Amino acid sequence: MSLNDTNTLSRINSPKTTYQYDEFDKDFIRERVAEFREQVRRRLEGSLTEEEFRPFRLMNGLYLQLHAYMLRVAIPYGTLTSQQMRRLAEIADRWDKGYGHFTTRQNLQYNWPRLIDTPDILEALAEVDMHAIQTSGNCIRNVTADHFAGVAADEIEDPRPTAEFLRQWSSAHPEFSFLPRKFKIAITGATHDRAATLAHDIGLRLVKNASGEIGYCVIIGGGLGRSPFIGKIIREYVPRSALLAYLEAIMRVYNRYGRRDNKYKARIKILVHEKGIETIRAAVEK
Repeated sequence: MSLNDTNTLSRINSPKTTYQYDEFDKDFIRERVAEFREQVRRRLEGSLTEEEFRPFRLMNGLYLQLHAYMLRVAIPYGTLTSQQMRRLAEIADRWDKGYGHFTTRQNLQYNWPRLIDTPDILEALAEVDMHAIQTSGNCIRNVTADHFAGVAADEIEDPRPTAEFLRQWSSAHPEFSFLPRKFKIAITGATHDRAATLAHDIGLRLVKNASGEIGYCVIIGGGLGRSPFIGKIIREYVPRSALLAYLEAIMRVYNRYGRRDNKYKARIKILVHEKGIETIRAAVEK
């Protein structure tokens, strides 16, 4: 699969929404829901302890908070159809308290679902091509984009096809499913950085080179939290055809050298800070 593959891009640039699930996508989500339903059954009957259940629920976006579970639903690059928005409202009315919370990274959280209902919620989401996969855990999280993507006056190119391409690449990726820590990617196609690419593990900005060809400025090592860092540019221009290979190289360097002994020092921003951007660049481009 390539960003220069016209068949891939034609499916991504659908007239109804940015991407429409095919049968492979639908089967994959249905299988995940069925697996989780069985895991919930085992937890409720007591054959799984909470500690044993934890990795299964996190793979499906389910957190355990102080008073209840919380389900985080992925909204890739912040794009919703009207049908999906109505379904989110229906879920809130039926299985939560009538509302949900949109997050700063373009997800939606339900804070009061009952554990027994979560498989039904995931099934209802699957019916409108939505899921909660990789909204938690040490994996590549939901890919976010400029909230004005596709209509921004200062846009070089709509970043959502690239965001969708990266979503497909990163979903259930066997090599990057157990990273040292969670990993967040944001992309913008505009000159004004509304996607906060400097505050992400990887930030991508669509840019033009001297010949007018569109590629990507790649930024790594940004983040907020208890140890905030502004991301650093690792490469000013990466051609469209080389983007996936370059990102995979970054991920492999992080997966190999990122710390696993201390979750507070496990993000790529700490690795970049401690090793330096030049050292990381050399390892990525080796």
